[in-house]
Amino acid sequence: MSIIKSFSVGNGDMFYIRHGNDSFTIIDCCLDDENKAKIVEEIKSESSDKGISRFISTHPDDDHIRQLDYLDDKISIVNFYCVKNEATKADPTDSFDRYCELRGSEKKAFYLFKGCSRKWMNESSDERGCSGIHIIWPDTANSTFKEALTSAAQGESPNNISPIIKYSLTDGATFLWMGDLETEFMEAVEDEIALPKVNILFAPHHGRDSGKVPSGLLNKMKPDIIIIGEAPSDTLHYYPDYNTITQNSAGDILFDCSDSVVHIFTSKKYSVSFLTNKYQTKSGYYYLGSLEV
Repeated sequence: MSIIKSFSVGNGDMFYIRHGNDSFTIIDCCLDDENKAKIVEEIKSESSDKGISRFISTHPDDDHIRQLDYLDDKISIVNFYCVKNEATKADPTDSFDRYCELRGSEKKAFYLFKGCSRKWMNESSDERGCSGIHIIWPDTANSTFKEALTSAAQGESPNNISPIIKYSLTDGATFLWMGDLETEFMEAVEDEIALPKVNILFAPHHGRDSGKVPSGLLNKMKPDIIIIGEAPSDTLHYYPDYNTITQNSAGDILFDCSDSVVHIFTSKKYSVSFLTNKYQTKSGYYYLGSLEV
């Protein structure tokens, strides 16, 4: 069994994966003074019985690293994964300073790129199994990606240095994160990105029009459900040809993966018509329905 949670943190992203093995993964950080203690306590509790914990940073914009310094102080990040970059900020925050410290750490940093491998991320050993995480993008030799790296190093938006992260369970569901990749960038590189069939896609750039996934990539993935993140409703692209869950209305979203079924729960009362009712319950959540994969 594996648990994936997408936190409702306003204009930002934060996720964790409680793997079915001995691993725990956090993807991005967006904390504020109101939610930080509760979220960090939950992360500490859910990861307390895991031997391996990793933090994956898609890119260093504030809504993806907000109060990273607080999180690091509380849980002591020892495995920090990011795309190798030299992004700068004109007005760096404490969070960005901590990001740079972790990014440059010889002991803690691991750099992500297409097809990279690492023990217990996607390689097994006699000690423990792999976590099912694979990096589909970036291709560090790609000229469009190199331009995005240069722009970020010059203090411009780092959105397009985001990796594409796949998490899949054996004989189970496949989840995909795309950070804040922008539509124009994805259109420029879509022929060079090999994507699998995806059950749950977290729409890039919080589901905004500016991160609308090109039809060519959607046709490759054929997502069963697209999760549209939190952003002002007038900026969102609602993917009318696909089944969607909108986090503005659903709140926290929790995916309980067991064998070939994903049971989906939300912290706010919400409804959709495309899921199967398997009569599940979970304390503190509303049962939305189940996806058979």
